[in-house]
Amino acid sequence: MRETFHIEVLGPEAGEVQSRISVRVEGLAPAQERALRLFARARVPQRVGEPAEAVRVIDGAGREVFFRSRFDDLG
Repeated sequence: MRETFHIEVLGPEAGEVQSRISVRVEGLAPAQERALRLFARARVPQRVGEPAEAVRVIDGAGREVFFRSRFDDLG
């Protein structure tokens, strides 16, 4: 069953959302993978503006179900 998740890339300021997308996927795992790809792209040095500080995934009910910051181990 497909679910809607909202992915937000967060900036350095508290509450600053640099970008937000909605995805319909088969579960949380594909949404997490998409969020991590977006986060990696938002952190590249060639990107204009401040690099992203964190990414989060919010489910259709508005609950945060995944969060990763630049301080977390990405390996």
